[in-house]
Amino acid sequence: MAGKTTSSNKAKIARRVIEVLEYFDDTHREATVMDIVRRYNRPQSSTSELLSSLVELGLLRKDPYSRAYSLTPRAALLGTSGQPELVRDGRIVRLMDRLVSQTGLSVALLSMVGLDAQIVNWRHSPRAMAATRELTGGVKEPLVSNAAGWLMLSTVARQRCEGMVRRLNAEADDLSKFNFSDMMQRIDACREPRHLFGPTGFGTGADALCALLPRQPEGHPLVVAVVYGKDDKVNHDGLIQCMSDAMRACLPDPEVTTNVEPFPHAA
Repeated sequence: MAGKTTSSNKAKIARRVIEVLEYFDDTHREATVMDIVRRYNRPQSSTSELLSSLVELGLLRKDPYSRAYSLTPRAALLGTSGQPELVRDGRIVRLMDRLVSQTGLSVALLSMVGLDAQIVNWRHSPRAMAATRELTGGVKEPLVSNAAGWLMLSTVARQRCEGMVRRLNAEADDLSKFNFSDMMQRIDACREPRHLFGPTGFGTGADALCALLPRQPEGHPLVVAVVYGKDDKVNHDGLIQCMSDAMRACLPDPEVTTNVEPFPHAA
């Protein structure tokens, strides 16, 4: 029993460290202890102690006058050395920033974690839908629940994919169960174009243009999604062209350029 309690406490500490690091984004360059306390409903004393520990580790810096914390370069570069080039050299970040700037819409990066689609990063546009404003990295839901998940499942060999989809259906609650054949047909339809219009998921009620990023390690697909609401006047052909142009500009490797050829040119 004591061993389980210790493991549980370690997991909570790890989760809280990640929460702190993910708090910082374009609109939250600094944070006070109380900012973190309010966002995650954490105790003030333990939050203050955690932030001090992260300062000692060189992941945060503390302003002596405002007493606000901000990320250090070490936090930004942590783990990048072992990543594929598209992640390590910042091309994916530039791609997301360009898409936000050109479309005026929010942009998300998603990965596959087990049987879940997980938000890696979410770039909020100034006119982001209210339903998406609190979404941050780390949030997960089953792969079958959103278009990005369907795309990622389409990268898995057919037999293994069937097993994953059957397990997802077996583990779903009664309201979330689906027709297996219909789901496999939906996933198979994603295998060639490498992009898809469909539901954003995560309880947003939004739609998205989702596209697989090229040259990712087998079994570790990444999807970039341009998110829009029902009231956004989105030209589908124009959005595909924008995605294609952004990939060509930000992922200029010749092999990558070839991989995004399936995007049709807008008329």
